[in-house]
Amino acid sequence: MTENPVERETLDILHLPALATFDRVEVRRITIAPDFHAGAHWHNGPVFGVIESGSVFFQVGQDGQVTLRPGETFYEPAHETITRFDATEEGVTFLGWFPLSPSTEPELTMGEAPS
Repeated sequence: MTENPVERETLDILHLPALATFDRVEVRRITIAPDFHAGAHWHNGPVFGVIESGSVFFQVGQDGQVTLRPGETFYEPAHETITRFDATEEGVTFLGWFPLSPSTEPELTMGEAPS
């Protein structure tokens, strides 16, 4: 028998604003076609995710662009512009967690977030 039959690995630690209040989390599996570039957008709440397959070019605001691959996590802060979440030539499938406060539904708005 294996000495440790269960392995746990922390993939990321993400800090939230002190005033964040949630009563539920919606989890979605999202697939984006190869080479699809949606353009800048923002969300009304935070989004957490992990890449399942494929890869994506990811950039928040003016931060540096990174390429996310299977097993890598990401965080999209609420009300901040997601400059890029563009599928590469292989497309991408990811799981996204949307923490929601009471009476709130997840929203994605195209364009730059209001300042």
